[in-house]
Amino acid sequence: MAIGPLADVEALRRQLLIWWKVHGRRSPEQKPWMFTPDGRWPQPGEPLCALATWVAEVMLQQTQLRVVLPYWRRWMAAFPDLASLAAAQEHDVLLLWQGLGYYSRARRLLAGARQMGQALAVNGRSGLADWPRYLEGWLALPGIGRSTAGSILSSAFDLPHPILDGNVKRVLARLIASPRPPASQLAAFWRLSEQLLDPQRPRAFNQALMDLGATVCTPRNPGCGACPLRRHCAAYAAGNPADYPVKDAPRELPFQVIGVGVVRNAAGEVLIDQRLNEGLLGGLWEFPGGKQEPGESIHATIARELREELAIEADVGEELITLEHAYSHKRLRFVVYLCTWLSGEPRPLASQQVRWVDPGELGDYPFPAANARIIAALHERLGLAPADSGADPLHAEKSRSAA
Repeated sequence: MAIGPLADVEALRRQLLIWWKVHGRRSPEQKPWMFTPDGRWPQPGEPLCALATWVAEVMLQQTQLRVVLPYWRRWMAAFPDLASLAAAQEHDVLLLWQGLGYYSRARRLLAGARQMGQALAVNGRSGLADWPRYLEGWLALPGIGRSTAGSILSSAFDLPHPILDGNVKRVLARLIASPRPPASQLAAFWRLSEQLLDPQRPRAFNQALMDLGATVCTPRNPGCGACPLRRHCAAYAAGNPADYPVKDAPRELPFQVIGVGVVRNAAGEVLIDQRLNEGLLGGLWEFPGGKQEPGESIHATIARELREELAIEADVGEELITLEHAYSHKRLRFVVYLCTWLSGEPRPLASQQVRWVDPGELGDYPFPAANARIIAALHERLGLAPADSGADPLHAEKSRSAA
């Protein structure tokens, strides 16, 4: 797959970089990890902090830059170097990540930091110059694929490695008016990305390509009039750039009703449990509950789940809140009821651990995004002030364990 003779590729590179110098996201406020400690854009070949770039690239997987920025700043303030991150507790890592979604990224980032720290220590190295500058060194880390590795190597070290994130796939698909979804021809798209990459300015070129996809060549209503590549673009020439990338027919997401119990004891504490370290939400805390079975009332669902998950009996009282939440693979309706603990010592039959916590301390624990509305509804019902979003999550006092 090619877009034309080399002269066209050279013109495309030149025009993209000229556009980027004026319109790209090139300020320290937008991408602080792309700048030197004294606020400069790096000189060609000048290295940047690999850890800061690594954290940013993992956070940017399936998440927009504007959402990532505050999370990245808090993360780097808490874990400014590899040693502090490698020594972190998973609880603190997940709490900092709370709300960003795809929590396996946080767990893999922590595991990767520990693996990298061990590798550097074994070799008696620790400085910036000792971080791996080859693809295999990054691909060996959990959660790092070829595009993320290429972005780290080109961004932090200005090395000529192509990238293929969602923005880049969209730009390339429109450039060639690809008749098939990018996912069905990844090898060809990788060749095209490699063909276009400017080997003399890989850091700037990859940033420019991503910025073009994020700000001009957008999924809907692309700004073709402002695009520096429109004379190279087959989709623009055909008059239908918004039709690309071609997508597979959307599949209907399965729908499930989840009964949730907010269980309180005589002291007014609330029972929460920590999910196993597996799956999309592994390691997070949640209110106990589970799927409603066919023909089962929601009261019966909640009572059964409390019995099966925690070995307790509870009186299912009045409804607290009903909310819907969509994940990439399913849609859920959470029907949440206030419950009163009756008997049975809570045990983690299907989780890591369980705890009784004061309702005002729920913000000290990392919960899935959907649970934030449950917590807010509970606080409103109890007349509690909303949790202080500015609190330092790493110094929150932990509540007593129920097991």
